Amino acid sequence: MPSTSIDHAFTATQIRGAASDPTYAGALSFMRRKFSKDVEGADAVVWGIPFDASVSNRPGARFGPQAIRRASVIFDNDPQYPFHLDLFETLAVIDYGDCLLDYGRHDRTPAIIEQEASRIISSDAFLLSLGGDHFVTWPLLCAHAAKHGPLALIQFDAHQDTWDDDGARIDHGSFVRRAVRDGVVDPGRSIQIGIRTHAPDECGLKIVHGYDLEEIQAAEIARMIIERVGNMPAYVTFDIDCLDPAFAPGTGTPVAGGPSSAKMLSVLRHLGPIKIVGADVVEVSPSYDHADITAIAAASIAMHYLGLLAEKKRRERR
Repeated sequence: MPSTSIDHAFTATQIRGAASDPTYAGALSFMRRKFSKDVEGADAVVWGIPFDASVSNRPGARFGPQAIRRASVIFDNDPQYPFHLDLFETLAVIDYGDCLLDYGRHDRTPAIIEQEASRIISSDAFLLSLGGDHFVTWPLLCAHAAKHGPLALIQFDAHQDTWDDDGARIDHGSFVRRAVRDGVVDPGRSIQIGIRTHAPDECGLKIVHGYDLEEIQAAEIARMIIERVGNMPAYVTFDIDCLDPAFAPGTGTPVAGGPSSAKMLSVLRHLGPIKIVGADVVEVSPSYDHADITAIAAASIAMHYLGLLAEKKRRERR
């Protein structure tokens, strides 16, 4: 049907409620949310971190936030599957835009990300971050741990990211080792799903390997996560290369033998009992994508985070 307005990201007068932009036009905020730096009253804040200077293979994830936002317009504000509700009747969500980083001073990147993330979450809004390569999760974890204490890490990934780290490296393959060493993450309550590479150290995290996922139902995978995390505040990070390259070709370090997007989205769907305090989706590199396959998967993951948050808020109201 014809739209009654357009460019909702700029013309919206409030941060709750549906947009009516046509899916093929209009300003490309995440799910048409209002662009704003004012987080007052927001239940959730979507934030892009366009950084890919720490990759060990193919670059391009700095364009990930743009691609994810573009793909998210397929969510047309009908009740979102599988949550059967209009998320924005329940949640007030803004798109905070992107983190401003100096491409010539990567040494400053961690502090810039952590400081701005801390300002956002100090408002008690849920921070949903769009990467960027997986290094960005390190300062995000620091910001969330400063507020909530040590975190349970739920990591969907083909890689363990536990390579050697001297504490100063800008590296997307070592943030987990650093987080465990510095007490930001509790490894006894943390879990990695989809791993199909070998690293020198497991750092005490529980690992569900990629091939094993083929033998386990989504509800059982979710049960393993819930039991591992318990009542701890949890941070969820989803490296898109967790998915098989058939479902996510647009990433820097693809690894064959991974799960489908359908299966991992179903796992996310079951994580309602967990106290998720922050989340990200990273490593979308659109220059290697085809027909937005990877970006659509990443946008769907991000939408599922908001869906779980909306359900939680509805339960609390009741």
